[in-house]
Amino acid sequence: MLSNLNFRATVLSLVMLVVFLGVWQLATAPEVLAPQQGELSEYERLMGGGTDRTSSSGIPAPTQVFSHAFSELSNPFYDAGPNDKGIGIQLAYSIYRVLLGFALAALIAIPLGFVIGMSPLLNKAFDPYIQILKPISPLAWMPLALFVIRDSNMSAIFVIFICSIWPMLVNTAYGVASVRNDWLNVAKTHQLSNLRTAFTVILPAAAPTILTGMRISIGIAWLVIVAAEMLVGGTGIGYYIWNEWNNLDLASVIFAIIMIGIVGFLLDASLAQATKFVRYAD
Repeated sequence: MLSNLNFRATVLSLVMLVVFLGVWQLATAPEVLAPQQGELSEYERLMGGGTDRTSSSGIPAPTQVFSHAFSELSNPFYDAGPNDKGIGIQLAYSIYRVLLGFALAALIAIPLGFVIGMSPLLNKAFDPYIQILKPISPLAWMPLALFVIRDSNMSAIFVIFICSIWPMLVNTAYGVASVRNDWLNVAKTHQLSNLRTAFTVILPAAAPTILTGMRISIGIAWLVIVAAEMLVGGTGIGYYIWNEWNNLDLASVIFAIIMIGIVGFLLDASLAQATKFVRYAD
């Protein structure tokens, strides 16, 4: 039954994709659009109006995007200078920053959340600060980071760190605090030490909630790095998009957007797969 449902869902997804691409192709086909009258404005000329590169709508067709994607992916790691690097290099820089900032956040958020979750006193004490700092946009920290750190790469990593820490901290504290008292009482009956109770009872019970927080954090981090790299420039997929926009190459911009979605999906799927290994039946 489940396999049949998965098959039908896959078929439906493919049909939706084909319909979307068909509508996109038709909408950008020059012959189905009203011909432009008179002289093009300066903005229309800048956007490629009236040229062979794009349709008269200014948006590249799917065939142009796929052709560009094939060209980029055939040599993704070329390096022709500071402003001309392959998509593989740009994605590698972004993934490196995300994973480093995410790992630093995990090293602090998970142990601290563990302690907060085990202590109602600390939970009450830390809660006001968490609730104040959590809603602050990560990019609001960027000017301060640039001023203090004075390095654009490390500033981007700091922004990833600051946006990743809160979901992991909150979910870890909640998961630890929600461990059943029955299980804790069994640990006391067996006279387990606090440290052994933490690792053999509390950690396995809270692991699904902790990984959920990590999954939320990695998604937010991948969102933020694109915007951060647009601000600091240099390298990364965010800079790639901004640079291609300045070159008025919309096919490259759309291709980069698709690659962002694919990498984000893979990052989320990896943690979702890890979550399956820590689930257990009551």
